[in-house]
Amino acid sequence: MTPPRHSHTLRLPPLLALALICLAGSPVWAQPAKPAAVTPGSPASAAASRPPTSVRFIKAPSDETPAARARRLKRECKGKPNAGMCLGHAS
Repeated sequence: MTPPRHSHTLRLPPLLALALICLAGSPVWAQPAKPAAVTPGSPASAAASRPPTSVRFIKAPSDETPAARARRLKRECKGKPNAGMCLGHAS
């Protein structure tokens, strides 16, 4: 009788193999990325040295004026209870 042939592959228990796969993809092994070099004349350095600007809100063309809103509410709230959006506009 001949002895059984053994393959040369390494057989690991399933949990150990899963742990090795998880560790291989772990960010612990990854090296941190180097920040991009900022030269003194580049736009990125100018943006970094400027103070933050104020935010401007642009009104939409379909936005209604306060007078138009008051007229609409007076028209829509006629005969309704004086509560919610109709507060002060119901008659």
